[in-house]
Amino acid sequence: MQLSARNQLTGRIKSIESDSIMSEIVMEVAGMEICSTITTNSVERLDLHIGDQATAIIKSSEIIISK
Repeated sequence: MQLSARNQLTGRIKSIESDSIMSEIVMEVAGMEICSTITTNSVERLDLHIGDQATAIIKSSEIIISK
């Protein structure tokens, strides 16, 4: 699959915390952790498991930084 998004980080899934609707995925990328919230249905559809290699695709317009 080709994407226009260039902000793609590959890493390993470190943890998955799920309930019936939403799941929190923590990935380790280059020694840092990033976190994403996706539907539990998507976790099942993508067959995501701890230890899997995955790619995080980041849409820059969705990042908010505060100090």
